[in-house]
Amino acid sequence: MPRFAANLSMLFTEVPFLERFAAARDAGFKGVEFQFPYEFLKEDIAKAREDAGVDIVLFNTPAGDWSRGDRGIGALPGREAEFERGFRTAMDYAAALDCPRLHVMAGIAPVTLDERVHHSALEGNLRRIAPHAERGGVTLMVEPINTRDMPGYVVNRTEQAIRIMDNVQANNLALQLDIYHRQIMQGDLMATIERHIGVIGHIQIAGVPGRNEPDTGEVNYHALFDRLDRLGYDGWVGCEYLPRDDTWSGLDWMKSYLK
Repeated sequence: MPRFAANLSMLFTEVPFLERFAAARDAGFKGVEFQFPYEFLKEDIAKAREDAGVDIVLFNTPAGDWSRGDRGIGALPGREAEFERGFRTAMDYAAALDCPRLHVMAGIAPVTLDERVHHSALEGNLRRIAPHAERGGVTLMVEPINTRDMPGYVVNRTEQAIRIMDNVQANNLALQLDIYHRQIMQGDLMATIERHIGVIGHIQIAGVPGRNEPDTGEVNYHALFDRLDRLGYDGWVGCEYLPRDDTWSGLDWMKSYLK
């Protein structure tokens, strides 16, 4: 049975962030993930996690200046020093929150540069930070993100992420496979999972095309979860979707799995 983690950046937004940990636990989640924790004190998040008794399983490295259009800087040449400062901050949070995974956001490419330049920049950054992350017990995640929701994102296909990981050759790199993004960009979900199950370190889900609850849209998640069970996947499945109404009324899809 999948181990579901609530994405607290999208779910339970009816209450303040630090109250979402307990809300997720009360709804049946054993784990949580979120996008960016950096506006909150590490100590406050750690207390919310401890009080709720849930695992923090994933969050993102700093994305740069979101208000100016940054969506990660890991693949942006010339911003290596800024990236490494952000990575050190992320590692401080990961240590305080006992979080074993960091998603390294690649970023959006300026139209003037070739994709290969950005992939090479990301590989160089990953190569430099991977040993530090490994010493801290952290796995670095590479996630393809669809270019409909995030135009210009430089890692948008599974094969790109795999090639980057192969070129870096670090023991603590893994694929973050978001089913929503994969279905929009490429589809072929079952074969992709079977082909790459050995390097998948985290999975995220949402209905396609609306990014709502996973019981909506065109993806047969029941079949997908069954396939993951048969393949022996024992990682987390992050619920990173936008509820159609309030979070709680949209959780009926999960009740059969909690039983």
